Amino acid sequence: MAGIYIHIPYCKQRCSYCDFHFKISQKDRPEIIKSIKTELLENINYFKNKEVKTIYFGGGTPSIINEKELEELIILIYQNFKIKKNVEITVECNPEDITTNKIVSYRKMGINRLSIGVQSFNNSELKFMNRPHDAEKAYTSITTAQQNGFENISIDLIYGLPNQKIDALRRNLSIINELKIKHFAAYSLTIEKKTKLFHLINKKQINPLQDHKVIEQFNLIENFSKENKYIHYEISNFAKQGFLAKHNSAYWENKIYLGVGPSAHSFDGKRRKWNVSSNKKYIEGINNKSINYFAIEYLSKKQHYNEYLMTNFRTIWGVDTKTIERRFGKTYKEKFLKAIKKWLNKNYIINEKSIFKLSSKGKIFADRISSDMFLIN
Repeated sequence: MAGIYIHIPYCKQRCSYCDFHFKISQKDRPEIIKSIKTELLENINYFKNKEVKTIYFGGGTPSIINEKELEELIILIYQNFKIKKNVEITVECNPEDITTNKIVSYRKMGINRLSIGVQSFNNSELKFMNRPHDAEKAYTSITTAQQNGFENISIDLIYGLPNQKIDALRRNLSIINELKIKHFAAYSLTIEKKTKLFHLINKKQINPLQDHKVIEQFNLIENFSKENKYIHYEISNFAKQGFLAKHNSAYWENKIYLGVGPSAHSFDGKRRKWNVSSNKKYIEGINNKSINYFAIEYLSKKQHYNEYLMTNFRTIWGVDTKTIERRFGKTYKEKFLKAIKKWLNKNYIINEKSIFKLSSKGKIFADRISSDMFLIN
């Protein structure tokens, strides 16, 4: 599966937890859109005639740009790449950007999936996160999209907030059920440097939620997904049958993708490429061919192996020793089987023939388990 990711680097305001690349000022927006088009054209042979099966507009906030700009990008992609007939086209949206007119326009230009950054249906939580919408707008943005033809809607939730009560999370989950949401992503709050949240915790003005409470919340989400027939197909992602995110699944399945725009990442099967996290330097690099606006890393065999463990342990597909032997050789398989024993003994891993998956208990320690098994260069 080949996919295209386009990073739109603008937001109305900075959330307290966010360290993604974006700008609030949109003065350079015409130049950014022009530069993204140029980078797309520079990469028309990237997929070597493979079909593009997913197109994903992320950010930042893609819904912040106007419909004409978005449509021009989609048309350019169709004109210059081989696009699969039933391509999945996703746009990340903030609730406050969603209007009937915008949703109708999205449908007309072929967009068929929305990822709405709800984060919470609780006003006090939204205020703490410095989100630009309230609970009512979070709710009506979804119903507006549904009433205008969108069934394939994903929403984001954040849990593990300081002082977050389990009942508040339970209420958020009940609204997901009430709205018949087909896909949701639930992310445990992470404390990143250079964020307001980090500053508040560092100054001891607030305290992070205790680990055992975060685990209790994760267990609640997992139980909710089982009771309501959501497939828990990746640590943070849950979907009804037929609504797994094709684009995100490609990342976890080691598929090829092209990332366009400032801070966007690409992977061609052998090397990773990432663009500079600066609008100014990105525009300068696109306009001046002597200036590199990206960096490249060729992955070693061990790095490919480590990435396979890291991504696949997070999914329902698990780590397959047949795949390890086919891709990396018998020695790697033997090292894996030796390293996995201690996690099997702790019941963090479930073994199904050649496939090893995280148990419910193991999902809480996914990163620790995979990193413990990495082969170091």
